[in-house]
Amino acid sequence: MSQHRFLIIDGYPPEGRKQFEDVGMGLAGDLYRRMLHRYLPDAEADLWFVTDPGSTVPTPRDVASYAGILWPGCSKTVYHNEPSVDAMIQVTRDAFESGVPGFGSCWGIQIAAFVAGGAVEPHPAGREMGIARGITLTAEGTEHPMMAGKPPVFRHFASHDDHITRLPEGAVCLAGNDWSSIQAATFEHQDGSFWGVQYHPEYDLHEMARLIVARQSKLLKLGFFASHDDLNDYVERLEALHRDPDRKDLRWQLGIGDDVVDRSLREREFANWVDHFFLKEKVGKQTYSAKNC
Repeated sequence: MSQHRFLIIDGYPPEGRKQFEDVGMGLAGDLYRRMLHRYLPDAEADLWFVTDPGSTVPTPRDVASYAGILWPGCSKTVYHNEPSVDAMIQVTRDAFESGVPGFGSCWGIQIAAFVAGGAVEPHPAGREMGIARGITLTAEGTEHPMMAGKPPVFRHFASHDDHITRLPEGAVCLAGNDWSSIQAATFEHQDGSFWGVQYHPEYDLHEMARLIVARQSKLLKLGFFASHDDLNDYVERLEALHRDPDRKDLRWQLGIGDDVVDRSLREREFANWVDHFFLKEKVGKQTYSAKNC
């Protein structure tokens, strides 16, 4: 049995997962499992599909038995009370109490920040979608191990309506952009720690293209595309660049560089989390001064 056993929490309901499968997109939990195995090939991963009928909530003892907790995106909101959200909040509390480190994107950083004492709200400007641009490291971000190897300004995949409006006490903001001043952060709470990003390191160009197809009705209504033909043309160009990442014309037209195309740059935050918590010998607990974004 591997010493590295992880819990991956997929909060999408069955109908949401079916929609992803119908358009050829990978499921959130599976994308995280694949990313995990790229950096810890021997890791074991248990997927918890929270909203499935008969789903059993892990006990505090179950949670404490894991090496780490991984949080993909999710269509839920932390401020709407419903059983599945309550269950995920409880598991997040258990992880902090038991000292199990966590990493998450989008929904993941939101629920962790909320449980640790932060605040999450709908963004007044609406949805950030597709390629989030101008994500800039803070002074703390340039020194923090999660951002080691990241360029000072970069782009990434995004799809969310909510954002963190207040970080937990003692949290460190590592990056932000014009849409949200908190695009990456790390914080400690009780005996646990969490590293998270608002964007999606688990996505690639193909997954983003398929997500746009899955969300096409919403995106057309919100004005992201002028027509179905416009949307389909954009999707086709994303897919073409995924197949041939060296196409200069598509990189220029789409405003995409190595920060999006190069997996080693795109997944650097997660790779650094794995390296920091599971591959390097610890010689002491390093702390960082908190500063608001």
